[in-house]
Amino acid sequence: MQQQLLDWVHQFNQDYANLASLLIVLGLILIVALVLHLFLHKILLPSLEKRGQKSVGSWPHLLTQHNLFNRIAFVIQGIVVNIQASLWLSTGSTAQIVLKVGSQAWCLLFGLLTIYSILDIVLGILQRAAKTAHLPLRGIFQSIKLIASILIAIMIIALLIGKSPLIILSGLGAMTAVMMLVFKDPIMGLVAGIQLSANNMVNIGDWLEMPKYGADGAVIDIGLTTVKVRNWDNTVTTIPTYALISDSFKNWKGMTESGGRRIKRSFRIDATSVHFLTPEEISHCEKANLLEPYIGQKVSEIQVFNSAIPDDKAIPLNQRRLTNIGTFRAYIDAYLKAHPNIHKKMTIMVRQLESDSNGIPIEIYAFTNTTVWVEYERIQSDIFDHIFSILPQFNLMPHQSPTGNDVRLINQSAVKPLTQSN
Repeated sequence: MQQQLLDWVHQFNQDYANLASLLIVLGLILIVALVLHLFLHKILLPSLEKRGQKSVGSWPHLLTQHNLFNRIAFVIQGIVVNIQASLWLSTGSTAQIVLKVGSQAWCLLFGLLTIYSILDIVLGILQRAAKTAHLPLRGIFQSIKLIASILIAIMIIALLIGKSPLIILSGLGAMTAVMMLVFKDPIMGLVAGIQLSANNMVNIGDWLEMPKYGADGAVIDIGLTTVKVRNWDNTVTTIPTYALISDSFKNWKGMTESGGRRIKRSFRIDATSVHFLTPEEISHCEKANLLEPYIGQKVSEIQVFNSAIPDDKAIPLNQRRLTNIGTFRAYIDAYLKAHPNIHKKMTIMVRQLESDSNGIPIEIYAFTNTTVWVEYERIQSDIFDHIFSILPQFNLMPHQSPTGNDVRLINQSAVKPLTQSN
């Protein structure tokens, strides 16, 4: 087309024929590009965006959320300019080479951005699906973006210098060490993300506890280089992705999936309040519905054991007797097994730990039938409220260090006799 224009312009002016024909062709290319741009960005794209906004929550809405059509439109404009340069400009001319290289680089750049948009749309769809919402997909998609960026960058450089991309790729072998140093974190994050996904170690929404990094909360994002954890105090902790592979951490996902959360807490009994039960105390405890089977069984066992002892040996050292602390443990065990909020298919145990100067520790080991934090704390508190309130029924006292009020009472009791004597 330029040659035809050149022949036509040559009839009027021979001195500036080449320049005039070139300017005319470039003007036509520019006009076509502007018309196409106005049609795509002022007429077609706005109508598509309006349709997408009307269908909120569906896949057409997602397509308009990440500039997909806008970037495709720029790719189309680059292709049209490249075709015009090939058809209308003289083959091998400087203008054609510059315009074709520029339009092809333009297409590669916006093609990369189009790939970004497609990946973002696919990621959004997968994050909304129930089966894939918990998977660490963001890091994988970021890795794909990184690889695509490197490849497109190599292609653009090869296009600008007029060399084959394979030559550049072969030359990168000598720069491998430098690239590994520069992209150390993304590479380690990519490897860690693959391992996390393949082994199902961490997912979005998991309760993650990692004291080394001050993390104790729910995982809200798993990226290529970082994992974000929203702590229970609403602060956000950022952890390097590869740290989840190299360091140890606690994932409470198993607890959540099991349906039961553990109660493992002890309280201390004053050792001076421990004694054998008297007949009156046994009769009193036997009236409790939870203790009636235990008392009946133990009393029968003790009577059979003690009846076998000769009369001349029937002393407390040789006999068996019920204790208030043992009966109390049996009561708590029965109480937990009858509790409506305790998981009956998991371990229920009341045990006595090693005693020391702070009394006799009694530990409750059981599981609630809910993993909701607020409900778990309420159930646990209700159980220990009942335990501390029921201790006097067994003539047991909790152990606690002397308080300021205890010291004042001791001082007052010591001062009164002195005052009365005076």
